[in-house]
Amino acid sequence: MTSVKSNPIFARYPRRTILRAERAVRCSPFSPALFVTMCREGVALGAIAGESGSKLGYTRRPVAELVAESELLWLIQVGMLRREVDGQGLTDSFRLTPLGRLLLDQWHSATTMPSPSWVDRILNSLSRWIRWSEWLQ
Repeated sequence: MTSVKSNPIFARYPRRTILRAERAVRCSPFSPALFVTMCREGVALGAIAGESGSKLGYTRRPVAELVAESELLWLIQVGMLRREVDGQGLTDSFRLTPLGRLLLDQWHSATTMPSPSWVDRILNSLSRWIRWSEWLQ
């Protein structure tokens, strides 16, 4: 995998932001196939949650809709995803952000997304629980 430090494309993002987004994605229940699809088109929550998400290869195992939505909202907060908007307003579909596209490109060159370590899981949980940005306002 290309190092975040040595990649000039990542220069416009703070290192902490990139590392937090990478960790959040690795700790999520979603497979790389979901992010590849989100790069091309929006993916609705209904296609991600439950049996359909597992059958389409978007999740490693069936995930409840509430859990999937919570995970997707966390990926929005770390800068990986955004909600799609249509003429009527927000939809229930999600797409990659520019940061998400950069990370996806990085993983494509490595051919696989690394598995999270137990430290990654702890740090991701702490980040979600504490939500440092809320304290800084």
